[in-house]
Amino acid sequence: MTAITAAPIADVKPSTLNRLLNVGHWMDHLATTIFPVAVLELARVFGMDWNQLLLYALGGTIAFGAFSLPAGWLGDRWSRRGMMLVFFFGIGGALILAGLTSSPIELAVALTLIGVFAAIYHPVGLAMLAMDSSNVGRTLGVNGLYGNFGIAFAALITGGLTWLISWRAAFIAPGLLAIALGFLFWKLVPHEIKVGGRKSVAAIPVDRAMGKRIFFILATTTIAGGLIFTSTTQSMPKVFEENLGALTGSTLGIGVLVAGVYVLAAIAQLIVGSLIDRFSLRSVFLPVALAQAPLLLVLGWASDWSLLVLAFAVMFAVFGQIPINDAMVARYAPAEWRARAYALRYIMSFGASATAIPMVAWLHAQNGGFREVFIVLALFAAASGIAALFFPGRQRLIAAAPQPQAAE
Repeated sequence: MTAITAAPIADVKPSTLNRLLNVGHWMDHLATTIFPVAVLELARVFGMDWNQLLLYALGGTIAFGAFSLPAGWLGDRWSRRGMMLVFFFGIGGALILAGLTSSPIELAVALTLIGVFAAIYHPVGLAMLAMDSSNVGRTLGVNGLYGNFGIAFAALITGGLTWLISWRAAFIAPGLLAIALGFLFWKLVPHEIKVGGRKSVAAIPVDRAMGKRIFFILATTTIAGGLIFTSTTQSMPKVFEENLGALTGSTLGIGVLVAGVYVLAAIAQLIVGSLIDRFSLRSVFLPVALAQAPLLLVLGWASDWSLLVLAFAVMFAVFGQIPINDAMVARYAPAEWRARAYALRYIMSFGASATAIPMVAWLHAQNGGFREVFIVLALFAAASGIAALFFPGRQRLIAAAPQPQAAE
């Protein structure tokens, strides 16, 4: 077998690679957020309640987390370029398969496959992005912006195609686009990009005690953030359908409103990413983490136009948390196993996400609304905010840096 050799950096411009990785993030979140809008129509097609059919997405959500670690391991040990090609072609095929299903069970299998291939992006794509950026906060912020635009476009594309053609087109059209992007990546990134071929961002050294503290904070905010992110993105189309009936007469109307909220809120990642490069991580982390609990709590009692405003505020804070957690990994995980560190983070995130779907479905079925859902989410957000209070500032990190051993 011929060994893969690292290509000179001149062969693939960093800007070209980053744009392709950003578009990959857009596709990743678009693919995994089609179902929350499509389920509004699919519930009628299959003659099922929304609460029942929502549970069929559980396999995909579990796979999204469970397959992150093997994807990160393969990216580090085999080929990050190869894994990105598997991502594009695999998720494209799984989307097309979802559009061709004819029963809820078949759809559940297809959604699980979407989750399997979607799991590749975060550990592999983010590790490639963090390889040579001197402004890692802005780089991750821009990447996050693309990901959230994917969520927004999923609402718009799904609502539009379902209304104009059918729910099947809402899966098949993005699937064909993903395959086309795979060929583009294969053409424009013809060689493997090794960490050694680019200037890696060095990890900030801390002693073992501080490392454990940062990991505990990251784990807490990651688990809470994963639960909140999935619960809100899965629920928002249904929340709008139930509470904004005068403005959402069709899946297209719902898709437009959800997309509008997500597009505006997505700017949070760009703003937060830029702030991370200019200020200490703690000073950016605290306000974003502490804002989420009260906003989620108030959202449970909102309606009409106030619901739109509060939904934007909630999603702004939820989206803004993502580059903060990713920056923790980029700054404190050594470059040679950063893909596995991202994989571990997203296993925790998407593992928590897997509990979000049955929780939302059960609470909605029990109470016929989303007030209790947002109360529970506010409690998790409060835990995240408390954890953020213990994140060290610059002076504490400097004091916790390992001291070189004196020569005897």
